[in-house]
Amino acid sequence: MQETEFVELKKSTSELKEAIISIGAILNKHQRGMLYFGINDNGKVIGQEISNKTLRQISEVIANKIEPKIYPEISELEIEGKKCISVIFEGNDIPYFADGRAYIRVFDQDRKLSVTEIQKMFFKKDKEKWDEKISDKTISDIDKEMLKEYIERANNVKRIPFKYTNEEDVLIKLGVIKNRKLLNAGKVLFCKENNVSLQCAIFSTNTKSNFLDVVKIEGTVFELIKYALDYILRNILWKVTIAEKREEIPEIPIAALREAVINSFAHRDYQEAKGTEVSIFPNRIEIYNPGIFPEEYTPDDYIKNKAHSVLRNPIITNLLYKSQDMETYASGIQRIYEECKKANIRVDFQLEPRGFTIIFHRLTQEKLLNDGLSGGLNDGLNDGLNAMQINIIHLLKYNNRMTQKELMEKLNTTRRTIERNIAVLKSKKILERCGAKKNGYWKVRK
Repeated sequence: MQETEFVELKKSTSELKEAIISIGAILNKHQRGMLYFGINDNGKVIGQEISNKTLRQISEVIANKIEPKIYPEISELEIEGKKCISVIFEGNDIPYFADGRAYIRVFDQDRKLSVTEIQKMFFKKDKEKWDEKISDKTISDIDKEMLKEYIERANNVKRIPFKYTNEEDVLIKLGVIKNRKLLNAGKVLFCKENNVSLQCAIFSTNTKSNFLDVVKIEGTVFELIKYALDYILRNILWKVTIAEKREEIPEIPIAALREAVINSFAHRDYQEAKGTEVSIFPNRIEIYNPGIFPEEYTPDDYIKNKAHSVLRNPIITNLLYKSQDMETYASGIQRIYEECKKANIRVDFQLEPRGFTIIFHRLTQEKLLNDGLSGGLNDGLNDGLNAMQINIIHLLKYNNRMTQKELMEKLNTTRRTIERNIAVLKSKKILERCGAKKNGYWKVRK
């Protein structure tokens, strides 16, 4: 064994101070490395007396002397019949400081960095995007089926020319892997265990004082996008129009909601503790995106097509585009605004101290019901369903165990109205109650 740019050898823990410098130097050069106690710098194994106290001392010194913090793997092993200690370490948060000073590895030597060199490291660190950094995940952490599904979708829309072969080959072509470790982009897109969260909630009033439902989940970006959109669509109101055929129309355009949800994951700051939030109030729907809005622009600049794309997560954005989850770059706010304008829905874009919120203002219950009834009556009410009945059906399709009380709260109406409309739906054999009264469920005719 010999010393290299990745490997440092120490005869014993009496050289722990020098070892700390080597760890910092190797991290600043390669972001990973190994150190052995019990082997001299010529590669001769001499062994080391080892106890639990010895291992604990190494751990404590590394914790106290290396900044930013690292969490090495420290273990006892036997080499050539003699006891030694190995320290395996890694970290991407350069520059690292050993006892307050920064070093760089040059072959098997540790050279002190100048102030200018440290400044260059910080500058490079600031320029590097979060989704381009190496994560703690490897190829084995990938959800293979999700990766296959992504490639298939991208192939179908003709935005990716290559087919699925194997995980490593595909990940290399997608640009989400380096040194067999996933970049952060690959982690949040294709690994289920990634600490990316989504919170969805329904509030009974126009403030956050009392909620009817709240859900917090973690998953891949693709899973959370789908969950957020489904959650909104099953908890908003729908109206019916009948021309050549009956059509159910959501109170807020799906295209606008979808664009807002996708943008919240494409442009969010994944280092923020607070995640994406969907909040449904009686008078509005809010989608909160953690991540400060680009300082050089305003939402109005994007609406008027006067702003250029500022990508916080270029790899994530590019891969969402290639699967056609995103249509184009820098057009999300404009598309949301145009879709809402066509539907006569007011939408606001609100800048927050640590994020950005899109607010869709809902029509009143009376306006929705009048629109739904008017459309049905003018076209002969082909199947005799009004807007309230359409909304009951829609809610029960998503949750067939919903109670009448829950229907009252979601539709902001009385128990008598719910009972009357359910009776109509049952008489038309569109709705059927199955099972016991307490533990039963609703069966909606397809």
